Amino acid sequence: MGRCSVMSATLRGVEAIPVIVEVAVSSGLPGMTIVGMPDVAVSEARERVRTAIKSSGFTMPPDKIVVNLAPAALRKSGTGLDLPIALGVLAASGQIDPALIKGRLFVGELSLEGDLRSVSGTLAFGICAYSEHLELVTPEGAEWVPIEGLEQVYLTSLSSLSNSKRTGEKIFKRRLIGSSQSTCMITANNSAEKALDFKDIAGHDVAKRALQIAAAGSHGIIMIGPPGSGKTMLASRLGTIMPPLSSDEMLETAVIHSVAGEDVQPILDGQRPFRNPHHSITLVGLVGGGTPVKPGEISLAHNGVLFLDEISEFKNPALQGIRQPIESGKICITRAEGNFVLPAKFLLVAASNPCPCGFQGDDDKPCNCTIPQIKAYQARIGGPLLDRIDLQLDVRRLNPSQVLASGEGVSSHSLRQEVLKAREFAQWRKKRDEDFCELNHQNSKSVIESCHLDTAAQTFLETMAKVYYLSGRAIIHCLSVARTIADLGLAQAVSKAHLAEALAFRLHRDVD
Repeated sequence: MGRCSVMSATLRGVEAIPVIVEVAVSSGLPGMTIVGMPDVAVSEARERVRTAIKSSGFTMPPDKIVVNLAPAALRKSGTGLDLPIALGVLAASGQIDPALIKGRLFVGELSLEGDLRSVSGTLAFGICAYSEHLELVTPEGAEWVPIEGLEQVYLTSLSSLSNSKRTGEKIFKRRLIGSSQSTCMITANNSAEKALDFKDIAGHDVAKRALQIAAAGSHGIIMIGPPGSGKTMLASRLGTIMPPLSSDEMLETAVIHSVAGEDVQPILDGQRPFRNPHHSITLVGLVGGGTPVKPGEISLAHNGVLFLDEISEFKNPALQGIRQPIESGKICITRAEGNFVLPAKFLLVAASNPCPCGFQGDDDKPCNCTIPQIKAYQARIGGPLLDRIDLQLDVRRLNPSQVLASGEGVSSHSLRQEVLKAREFAQWRKKRDEDFCELNHQNSKSVIESCHLDTAAQTFLETMAKVYYLSGRAIIHCLSVARTIADLGLAQAVSKAHLAEALAFRLHRDVD
């Protein structure tokens, strides 16, 4: 009887959980049995492993093979367990040296010829290997894991294990990232950023101001206006005035995209994600879920922008599903095997027509909708969701002379510099005031204390709250926006003028 254990991992949400692949080869009826709550993809590894071992110059043991995936109570999913299962079989049957397996975490899918294919979630597996003090072994071409202190190497195929005995070549090759390649990627991404600029949009000064406030304080914003008024153009340029990702934000954002099988290079270059799902998206596609649980669009927009164009056309369950993540910065998905918590700290940007025909309130073209139709259309968003969006503004159509003046507007560079200064000022306030915390997801007390309202400002806010029947949440959100406006002006205290501007962005339209 031969036994061997190989370290691997499986994805649970956006986290990689260590898995010990235990293989026992003993006398009995020939065949391979995989136990330990494998899903269909893991169970099918029997045939892939069997064929790949034979194709790579090894011999499949004509004995009983039992593969146990520990811990047994954890559901195992994906094809990344192919490689560790194959290595366990070869080591347990004495065809490779068990020393090759020690101190390493293996992840990879096998082809029928024995070649290795990369799987989604390499960054998550890298974090798992680092926490377990193991070397990460992935197929050639897998993502680079930018964690200092982690040893990442790659294996090309199972046949390389057999060939190394004859040729003496190294089995595992060190992962090398060329500096010229990294520079090329950064240059290409910067060029893509420069292709979009707020200076291409003439006029819309109020909308640009609102987007600047949104970028400085990570406030949600909704733009309501007729078709062709520039809502999508404005939203698509929001990323050009946002600060680059920090190193911690970069890694946690890249892990989510890696698990979802998306390109992580723009994230590793410091770009914030910009997600723009179509309004036909389902609840699972937007908030995440499925079997196995995968991140949705709100998680893929983590530390970035989620743009919901034509938000009134989204299905109501999908829209209402983002209400809780907007405030908590995460989404909790409950399944039979437990709870999955996925990060979802995003800046919501929404756009909508004011009515079914789109021209309600337009200065030039009359609206053909009835009042009940207008109210029903605007009610699709829902009052509770709208109450969580800090900035709400009308976007009017430009006149032809302004359209022809494209390229003469305020540039993204100048807007971004003010955003960076505001964030630096907010950080200074954070160090000055021990009770201060970030504007997003903070408690009401810290918001109020960070504003340092004088008597006139407080009286003004109380009066406006009574006149417009503002909820407690709306009052705190107005204070948060006013605090960001004060940061843009480098003011330590929120004044009546700051509150007036914040309220103007919230009380512009009665959607009921």
